[in-house]
Amino acid sequence: MSYELIVIGTSLGGLSALKTLLGALPQDFSAALAIVQHRHRESDPGLGTFLQQFTVLPVHEVEDKERIQPGHVYLAPADYHLLVEYGYFSLSVDEPVSYARPSIDVLLESASDSYNERVIGVILTGANQDGVQGLAALKARGGMTIVQDPDTAESPVLPKAAIAAVSVDAVLPLGQIAPRLMNLCTAGG
Repeated sequence: MSYELIVIGTSLGGLSALKTLLGALPQDFSAALAIVQHRHRESDPGLGTFLQQFTVLPVHEVEDKERIQPGHVYLAPADYHLLVEYGYFSLSVDEPVSYARPSIDVLLESASDSYNERVIGVILTGANQDGVQGLAALKARGGMTIVQDPDTAESPVLPKAAIAAVSVDAVLPLGQIAPRLMNLCTAGG
């Protein structure tokens, strides 16, 4: 079995964490990555351009019905939920979840429905609990779960909540998450 998709959720402190994580992934990384970074609905649309400076992988905001390609980094656009269907993404303007749109829970739950044991869920720094239910759903469907060590998180609220609620597969310092993802994706699990 191999992992095809990595879904990542983060909020407060996420830009710094994403720079570190994405910057450590090689050009031949085999899985696609989908990211929800909490941000205001009127935030600057330049998040993809900003993150592109730190990684060799192509980074951009998702367009509705976009096909998922290995080795690409996909960002949820501001004010849209990012949903995963097998092989492609869809966008939604449904009500915010845990006061957030995009919601980490929505991304993780939809990814677990479509990819089951072929998905890895990663929770990074964050100041609320959006992502905990989604990580639990992903784990229940056989996906791999990784949470940033709260001691290395700019805001430990989300990682602590995830660890308390879900029997996660790994709690890792930020700098060890990318190496673990590379190992999981090249070793096939």
